[in-house]
Amino acid sequence: MATGHGQLPIDNMRGAIWMVGSALVFSGVSVLIKTLGQDLPSPEMVFFRCLFGLSIVVPFVARYGFAVFKTARPDLHIARVICAAIGMNCGFYATTHLELATAVALGYTRPLFMILLAVLFLGEVVRWRRGLATLVGFIGVLIILQPTAVPVGLPALAALVSALAVAGAMSVVRQQAAVDGPATIMAWFGTGTAILTAAPAAFVWEMPQNSQWVLLIAIGVCASVGQYMMIKAFTHGEATVMNPIDYLQILLAAVTGFWLFHEVPSIWTGVGAVVIIVSTLYILLREAALNKPPPPPVKE
Repeated sequence: MATGHGQLPIDNMRGAIWMVGSALVFSGVSVLIKTLGQDLPSPEMVFFRCLFGLSIVVPFVARYGFAVFKTARPDLHIARVICAAIGMNCGFYATTHLELATAVALGYTRPLFMILLAVLFLGEVVRWRRGLATLVGFIGVLIILQPTAVPVGLPALAALVSALAVAGAMSVVRQQAAVDGPATIMAWFGTGTAILTAAPAAFVWEMPQNSQWVLLIAIGVCASVGQYMMIKAFTHGEATVMNPIDYLQILLAAVTGFWLFHEVPSIWTGVGAVVIIVSTLYILLREAALNKPPPPPVKE
């Protein structure tokens, strides 16, 4: 059974459709998390997100059997599951306690943290342009946090820790994509996170009420669907095209936060978000330019 996808031809239009869908779904998930987080502890929501998220794994198991879990690099899957569990717990907490736009904007520091991880653990050399862009991105974080009423407390710290953990998970996904296909990646992720997040949820357990069960199921299913759509987007499209589309989530968070929760993001949240977006896009485009193969020699 082959779950790998091989090298597919670039189709940015198809990838863009998948990415827009992913942004819409994840924006809906953020709204559900913030709504339900008023009554249930974050670790419990994370566990049910992972448990009900297993629903998207069932079709893969039904089609391929347990061979869907076959992989040459289980260490990569385990590392990603650990990072993802930390990222989700911190991210759910931040989404519940911060304005939606602020929480989402801070989440987009992930590319900045990916560069730091590459320097610290992979020994990569960061030249001055990327280094300066990374510094500017973190200045965007300070713009969001310092000149506003947003306290640099546990929720803001949780948002940044979540971004760091997700950056670690994304770094692993890049390696996984060369080994396994979306089915195997999703199967390991869904099963592993459901197991790993059960213990924290047990310590803060509160029995959900009838209406809360519906929201919990929706979070789990929609988050898994959104993740699968994002994987498909990067499978078909170039990262330099897909990543900017994903920033649509910041705008959606601002709109839904105002409409549903009466949140009015400050001007500094907008300015900081723009700084983070510009810096991360510059890094992305710079990496694409450096990795572009040289043109073939011109024949005389």
